[in-house]
Amino acid sequence: MTFPEEFLGRMKQMLGAEFDEFLKALESEVDYRAIRINTLKPGASDAVLRACNVVGKVPWCADGYIVSSDSLSGRHPYHAAGLFYFQEPSAMAAAEASQIKPGMRVLDLCAAPGGKATQAAAMLKGEGVIVANEIITKRAKILSGNIERMGITNAIVTNETPERLEKKFADYFDCIILDAPCSGEGMFRKDPAARQEWSEEHSRACATRQKLIADSAVRMLQEGGRMVYSTCTFAPEENEGVAEYILKQYPEMKIVDINMDGVTSGRPEWGKGEESLSFTKRIFPHNSCGEGHFVAVFEKQCGRCASGTDMERVKAPEEYRKFCEETLVKMPDKYGILHRFGDTLCVLPEGIDIKGLKVLRAGLEIGTVRKGRLLPAHALALGMSADSFKNNADYSADSPEAEKYLRGETLAGDISGWCSVSVDGFCMGWAKGSDGVLKNHYPKGLRIF
Repeated sequence: MTFPEEFLGRMKQMLGAEFDEFLKALESEVDYRAIRINTLKPGASDAVLRACNVVGKVPWCADGYIVSSDSLSGRHPYHAAGLFYFQEPSAMAAAEASQIKPGMRVLDLCAAPGGKATQAAAMLKGEGVIVANEIITKRAKILSGNIERMGITNAIVTNETPERLEKKFADYFDCIILDAPCSGEGMFRKDPAARQEWSEEHSRACATRQKLIADSAVRMLQEGGRMVYSTCTFAPEENEGVAEYILKQYPEMKIVDINMDGVTSGRPEWGKGEESLSFTKRIFPHNSCGEGHFVAVFEKQCGRCASGTDMERVKAPEEYRKFCEETLVKMPDKYGILHRFGDTLCVLPEGIDIKGLKVLRAGLEIGTVRKGRLLPAHALALGMSADSFKNNADYSADSPEAEKYLRGETLAGDISGWCSVSVDGFCMGWAKGSDGVLKNHYPKGLRIF
């Protein structure tokens, strides 16, 4: 591997005697992968850990595991059922530092592809709301897909600029995760493109953009709220430099210390000497199991508390009531308030207004009303447990039926009407039974060919 000379020179100056060990780690091959168990799925931990070869724990994340590189894959039924998320170990640190509690209003401002947003949602335990935003439409669609796969019922996925969100959600959120777009130095070991695209000018441009995004984030944080700023770069200009900008620009924002195993404490000398920078955290590949990462946690000491405004709810249409009566044991209304967007029915968390925003996913999608009937959404199957449905076709993860289902093939089954399809008790999607055949309704775009 080759690295930019300017980058190596700066890192040698920063790390001193540690540099040789850092460079050795940077040049090494990564022979492991990491997963995070989805705690929104009861029993997921036991099922997933039985299916893979665990070689270690992620020290700063209770649900994070280091597994052998040949363990599991995106083709495994447990992945389709949302039992785990492939995630870089260091990327698990920001959400852990947030101290999110059930019932909070949470914003992941730069959320794609969804690792931190789904981790934060797991910490909410289905209570409160998480707004997961991504400004790039293509990436926002990937984010929305991961939110759906993990069975998250209280998420709003938006495709907006920070400035537009700020106008809607001033002083609103209890917690904001700002994993800012950066120069990507922390991923040099895994990403050759990041090495090739790097320049000092690019890093400076990233720092300018990061400060602008931070401006909007601070304004959306309510009194007593917590903001986690993170990057996957080593550059002080994008890390300590941005943290110092926030402190200077917003006196109400204070850096707080956090207890986190396996990370390195910040170094004020890598900034302008601000003492509280010692409370920030860094992850280096030569002394941890993850790639490069920076985390700073701020609390807002003063400001205005916002009260949420709930959107106008709708009366449940007849198609919805009939579907629930025929298909469900447990009603999805427990996740929030029923809303209708055109022909689509969704259940949104209470106390949030998304009118005027570009929204890709609004809470738990129930389905689409068409020609006098309700066509259930894939998200409804993934967002509810198998015992929520009157009929469920369950298969083992290593069965030919599970593989056939993920390929989009029909299955045999003595079920009439809609039924959920599950693997080892974990829902993967829908099928519709008639005359001894289960017609496959697994989304075409997700099928494994």
